[in-house]
Amino acid sequence: MASLLVRGGRFVDPSQNIDRVASLLLREGVVVAIDPPDVHADEVIDATGMIVSPGLVDMHVHLREPGREEDETIETGTAAAIVGGFTSIACIPNTEPPIDTQGAVEFIHQKAVRADHCNVFVVGCVSRNREGKELAEIGQLVEAGAVAFSDDGAPVYDAELMRRAFEYCLMFDKPILAHEEVLELSRGGVMHEGLVSLVLGLTGMPAAAEEVLIGRDAALAEVTGGRLHVMHVSTAGGVALVRAAKARGVRITAEACPHHFTLTDECMWGFDSNFKMSPPLRTAVDVEGVIEGIVDGTIDCIATDHAPHAREKKMLELDRAPFGILGLETALGLSVTRLVATGRIGWPRLIEAMSVLPSRILGINRGTLRIGSIADITIIDPIQRWQVDVGTFKSKSVNSPFDRWTLEGRAVATIVGGRIKHRLL
Repeated sequence: MASLLVRGGRFVDPSQNIDRVASLLLREGVVVAIDPPDVHADEVIDATGMIVSPGLVDMHVHLREPGREEDETIETGTAAAIVGGFTSIACIPNTEPPIDTQGAVEFIHQKAVRADHCNVFVVGCVSRNREGKELAEIGQLVEAGAVAFSDDGAPVYDAELMRRAFEYCLMFDKPILAHEEVLELSRGGVMHEGLVSLVLGLTGMPAAAEEVLIGRDAALAEVTGGRLHVMHVSTAGGVALVRAAKARGVRITAEACPHHFTLTDECMWGFDSNFKMSPPLRTAVDVEGVIEGIVDGTIDCIATDHAPHAREKKMLELDRAPFGILGLETALGLSVTRLVATGRIGWPRLIEAMSVLPSRILGINRGTLRIGSIADITIIDPIQRWQVDVGTFKSKSVNSPFDRWTLEGRAVATIVGGRIKHRLL
């Protein structure tokens, strides 16, 4: 394999506490030297003025395949990932059929290898067919390569089943990625329950629907010693619950999505289904609570919850249109614009949240550029201003509320295993 020298960029690697101008030499798909003496390389990237970081990792992606290829495929989803700067993604198992067998895990792996864009790690189902009635064959799924477990899109409602899932996953040191929602409280809702929903006459989804189940699962994780990862935290109260659980020593981590620290329920005034998501957009108070959670580390990761839907599905009436928006191609720009450019966090914290900690939570060998590590690298222009254009997206769908937004910060090169997969430099 050819050698590659990434020269002169600001090297930000929180896993090594490095934040300085440096050069990296890659050979045979691994990092072989930091600041090497003058050496010959087959290719050189001049990264002067750029951020050079471990490859970004998105631990919450819906690739839709198998079963809903009209929305997205593994080919198109992973193509979108590398444009967004992601070298690794974890795919969520709410496919049709769900990823609850060894064969399903192997199918995802084979399709990802064939697409040859980025690394795809598989999240298996907690319960068979995601029905919440009996545990999936967790041991067999781990053997096939599953890195975590989730019934995302549906909460694990049976508390006894969730307890047993924690105990079983503990045997393999795997986290449960939990979609926290009390369906009786949110059923029929299309947006956050509050003043805006009242004025619009729309059925709301209260913050309590999320917070009640976070409290239950934190208690179950505490009693079992299991690992709980709270997906897409959207409320200030949810952040507070995670913070309190961490203070008690619970093995709990959490993620937030860019739309939940960028948009509010005020966006629903236009009845645009591209702003319809679950959990829904909340209030400005909740947005600030989520940002504070990212700043102080209560929220460990930034994940996209990339949820593509074919155009015709999002064109349905608001109560019939599906929940979810695209995220892979805008997440970095939104995070830089909303968090870094405003001074709320620095680059080391952003890279920690988008690379280092997702890798650690999933237990994958990524999120670092130590010598000898796999050469997954994202090069970011920290000040490039660019306009979102869903017409140019690599994703198969276009359901983004950020079309025509101007963002700051963009991935200009994505290197996977030492190979350049995306390049604007």
